Amino acid sequence: MASITLKSFIGLRQSSLENHHSTITLPSKPLQYLRHNIIASKSSPKITGRNLRVAVIGGGPAGGAAAETLAKGGVETILIERKMDNAKPCGGAIPLCMVGEFDLPLDIIDRRVTKMKMISPSNVAVDIGRTLKPHEYIGMVRREVLDAYLRDRARDAGATIVNGLFVKMDKPFDKYAPYVIHYNAYDGKAGSTGTKMTMEVDAIIGADGANSRVAKSIDAGDYEYAIAFQERIKIPDDKMVYYENLAEMYVGDDVSPDFYGWVFPKCDHVAVGTGTVTHKPDIKKFQLATRLRARDKIQGGKIIRVEAHPIPEHPRPRRLSNRVALVGDAAGYVTKCSGEGIYFAAKSGRMCAEAIVAGSENGTRMVDESDLRNYLQKWDKTYWPTYKVLDILQKVFYRSNPAREAFVEMCADEYVQKMTFDSYLYKTVVPGNPLDDLKLAVNTIGSLVRANALRNEMAKI
Repeated sequence: MASITLKSFIGLRQSSLENHHSTITLPSKPLQYLRHNIIASKSSPKITGRNLRVAVIGGGPAGGAAAETLAKGGVETILIERKMDNAKPCGGAIPLCMVGEFDLPLDIIDRRVTKMKMISPSNVAVDIGRTLKPHEYIGMVRREVLDAYLRDRARDAGATIVNGLFVKMDKPFDKYAPYVIHYNAYDGKAGSTGTKMTMEVDAIIGADGANSRVAKSIDAGDYEYAIAFQERIKIPDDKMVYYENLAEMYVGDDVSPDFYGWVFPKCDHVAVGTGTVTHKPDIKKFQLATRLRARDKIQGGKIIRVEAHPIPEHPRPRRLSNRVALVGDAAGYVTKCSGEGIYFAAKSGRMCAEAIVAGSENGTRMVDESDLRNYLQKWDKTYWPTYKVLDILQKVFYRSNPAREAFVEMCADEYVQKMTFDSYLYKTVVPGNPLDDLKLAVNTIGSLVRANALRNEMAKI
């Protein structure tokens, strides 16, 4: 590693009237640049004496993937993360395609889930996973492990990683003037609040989660959010065998009025959690109910960690402003019904960074809003149908216990399992067989009719 002094707009400086330089460490090995065949806008000026400079705020999957792609693409990249050992309360499930797309090593995957139980309000359990091929699985990871790996890879690609808290930004005074970022750098010497610093950059990627300060800085608007609550429980070894390659999902008004409860296996413990949008003050009551539903299988366990965090329910009204773009949870990219967010976070971070690399011709030109808007257009075209379908499923099947019973009943169908798993594992819309699709439609209507009849009878009682 080689230490160099960065001056003025070249790098970091403290907030002070004194004229001084801050020293940071950058990798000394040459960078391997990605080359794109997309030409930047003719009106976009060439940058001389340096490369395009981008700040990535947030070091989760979205930030790590964005920083790596930018650095490999010739962009000077600074990633700011406030908590390097952050363990977000997250089920930690990732689809098989993410392992390949992001070249993830198998040793960061705690468990390869090949079986799943969907458990109805009346505790009817349906085994899911019978259609999986021998090589297919759902990966289970710990966020602190995955996030650190992606950040390390970004650093190896040439990104500068800064342990600090983003505070605010000063917007540019003209079209191509720099943004000025204000942040507190944690160097272990100035106490818990850190040292006040500023940095000038050409563009910003906000990957700082559901409570994004970057989003607030660009008036991105609010969104509905769920509160997720999770306990990591160390259970006896003989009980851990049961969860070796198995995950459980519980549905019912007791565990959540609008989501589900889960027991997901990790390396040497299980993650037990739930979430809700509509009844946030009752989250601990729902968590207790989830533990009670799984009590026979986690009996004798010890809670080793408690976690809670907001999860967005839909994209923000605004995800882009000038040369600032939002990705991951900051943009609102979590699917309804399943609550999946890790893959979409990493994917959106990469897609946004690719748009910047392409628009800047590998860091040699300035970018503008039109370059970043290419990312949004591509994202919406690719993933909007997925979000819409899952939104509809949540509204139809999570609205009452009879509807949830119908949902679990449907999950027993092998055709449903195949379509669901293929779409989840590979993030593609799988074409169905017309005859099977018709049969599925009839069965779905039948299940909903029975659910409605049951609800009416329960109302009479």
